[in-house]
Amino acid sequence: MSALDDTLHQHVDRGTVPGAVGLVARGDEVEAVAVGSVDTDGTAPMARDSIFRIASITKPITAAAVLMLVDDGVLALDSPVAEWLPELAKPLVARTPRSPLDGVVPAARPITVEDLLSFRTGWGFPADFTLPAVQALFEVQKDGRRLQDWPDPEEWLRRLAQVPMLHQPGEAWLYGTSSDVQGILVARASGRTFAQFLAERIFEPLGMTDTAFEVPESKRHRFTTAYAPAPDGTLHVSDTPDGEFAHAPRFLSGGGGLVSTADDWLAFARMLLDAGGGLLTPTSVSRMTTNHLTAEQRGRVTLFLEGQGWGYGGQVDVTPADPWNVPGRYGWVGGTGTSAHVVPATGTVTILLTQVAMTNPTPTPLMRDFWRATA
Repeated sequence: MSALDDTLHQHVDRGTVPGAVGLVARGDEVEAVAVGSVDTDGTAPMARDSIFRIASITKPITAAAVLMLVDDGVLALDSPVAEWLPELAKPLVARTPRSPLDGVVPAARPITVEDLLSFRTGWGFPADFTLPAVQALFEVQKDGRRLQDWPDPEEWLRRLAQVPMLHQPGEAWLYGTSSDVQGILVARASGRTFAQFLAERIFEPLGMTDTAFEVPESKRHRFTTAYAPAPDGTLHVSDTPDGEFAHAPRFLSGGGGLVSTADDWLAFARMLLDAGGGLLTPTSVSRMTTNHLTAEQRGRVTLFLEGQGWGYGGQVDVTPADPWNVPGRYGWVGGTGTSAHVVPATGTVTILLTQVAMTNPTPTPLMRDFWRATA
């Protein structure tokens, strides 16, 4: 048994997850392990091509889509997003993070495309969820794992514009919201739906045949059941193969709306390692996988980044805090129990897909054991 195989089996045997798919690629060598079952009833064994709700490891794909439009000359990193998103032309900012909702000032400058990509728009989640502006954002930025409850993008953007930003544009890294705005930006700037753009420019060229915002009936026998853990460790069904993803929602979430497989995300990762593979310019890949945060900005978000940096759409490791934190390692985790990373210096890709949700922003013991086994 390999270290990867042993690690995944241990967590399945403990009942942490019903099953998992783990993949590590080092150059052309790929080890993929599928253990356990697609559900707690054991109705089918987990397989390498099982389909998962990948949640926030959608974010790097969304950032790549924005950068394609930058490469095309449709967008520029320093362009105000209001050209495409007029709803965000005159945002208001909380005087201080603890100010009441009516204690606001105008934004000092427009929000730019680069602000969106680097998560420094002023909207998003800090470590303190009790702040008035954050509580207001929760009313708009609802649980990204239940997208059928979201309004259409136009209504969502209108509601977001009414929420005070926690910081001025460019000042602070805040988690989450910017990726969903990116998805709307891609649709409006390209003149396609977000799903069409991703399919035409990323999924079809890379052969990512199982990545989409919905799962057709013909593939649902490969689609895993989703679970949420209770405080006592028991698992409760949160979605079924015929549930939320049977049809695409009104809101196509750039922050967490995709389903995918391990090999599909591997194809995307290899495109990044191949300096864009002709889909992105090497310059855009470099910007995407380079840290853009100052030490001060990183220090404010230990809950999410644990002291590491952020590129576009994903974390960039800058300090070797743990054996797997190789400087330059790029990727992210998903709230449905997923993670995906690339290490440009070594040409390594690691992907973990499970169907049990995280309960907070801290990576799960399974994730850390997986990263340790594949470091």
